[in-house]
Amino acid sequence: MSGVSPDGIGRLLREIREAHPKKTRAEQAELVAAASGEWCDWETIKRWETEKRIPQKPSYQGIADAYGLTVDQVAEAAAASRRYRSERSTKGYSVDRRKFIGAGIGAAAGIVVLPDIAQAREGIAAALRPSGEGDLAYLESAFERHRGGYRGRAPEAVLAEMMGDLDLLGEVLNRPHPARTRADLARTAAGIAGLVAIVQHDRGDQRDAYRWFATAEQAARESGDQRMIAWVLARHAMVPLNYGAPGAAARIAERARREAGSSPTAAGALAAAVTARAQAASGDLDGARRALDDARNLAERLDGAEAADTWFGYPEQKHHVHLSQAYTLLGDTGSAYQAQEDALALTDSPSVMVRALLAVDTAACLHVDGDPTGAAEMASGVWERLPATYREGLIRSRTETLHRQLTGRPYVLLGEALAS
Repeated sequence: MSGVSPDGIGRLLREIREAHPKKTRAEQAELVAAASGEWCDWETIKRWETEKRIPQKPSYQGIADAYGLTVDQVAEAAAASRRYRSERSTKGYSVDRRKFIGAGIGAAAGIVVLPDIAQAREGIAAALRPSGEGDLAYLESAFERHRGGYRGRAPEAVLAEMMGDLDLLGEVLNRPHPARTRADLARTAAGIAGLVAIVQHDRGDQRDAYRWFATAEQAARESGDQRMIAWVLARHAMVPLNYGAPGAAARIAERARREAGSSPTAAGALAAAVTARAQAASGDLDGARRALDDARNLAERLDGAEAADTWFGYPEQKHHVHLSQAYTLLGDTGSAYQAQEDALALTDSPSVMVRALLAVDTAACLHVDGDPTGAAEMASGVWERLPATYREGLIRSRTETLHRQLTGRPYVLLGEALAS
């Protein structure tokens, strides 16, 4: 394969995959996903095999398990690919320089060199040379890694892990790139900025979440990727939705739905679900039910990456989480309880935030059903068991909303828990 290291990761992975019995890239991607617990598709395998992207350290264990290798073998092959890429880049530059110098010597006897012209050409050549190809590949893999969600980690831990990548992203964005590379980079920037915005939303830093979503939308529009634009807007709508401004949420969600169009996409399904929740919170019950029907129809048609359990996908579990809140706001407690059960059945045990939010929805349903004491006791119990890192932001906002709806002893009980 042209451009692939003879002893690197691409050749190694391809030869193992093609050994008897031969596997397709899609089949191999399933093995990697099962081994690592991270999203992987056939395009990821293709990029690794062609060394358009070299796997990063967090992927080594999953690759090793799926391919019957050791982590050291994967790391050694990846390092060989990086050396090969670096050597080819350096060699190409050196040859170009020698040719230029040789031509200059041959013509020196009859031509006067103009220094300013030479400097101008060197500046143009420097801008045209590939710059930081490894950094671009790394940022793409970082985007893929971070979009997997919390996976049992606290929001602050996720942000801390992303800081180095954010610094690199800012640096790479300030370099010159060909138009197509710039568009791909802008899409990656939109995705990473959107992920930071999600974490800030969950932490309760609304102002910073709005800023990061604005940056994400700007980058998405520069990339020209409508799905990315729709995803950013749908996620953005959840900030006003979860912090007391359902009207603003509905307007942003409607923009997301226009960008998503009628094709079944994760962004379109999410935008419809957010619209339903926003309209239910605003009292537009008929509009909310219509939006729920749209969300359900779209969700049933999703597959592959669109239905993946990541911050960019809309899996069945996430759908039921949105249904729980929508039905709770609609006062349809029977449907809400069922959605909560369905969501919990699909929720991995480390999902602290999801489990807590579903429990608060259950408490709110108890209140609607005429059991305010049970609602307060359940919400208080959830709050008291929460780790300190989860006691601000989204869960507090949802719990405080329930607290404002209570009166008498239940109000006091939940208020004491929130104050603890």
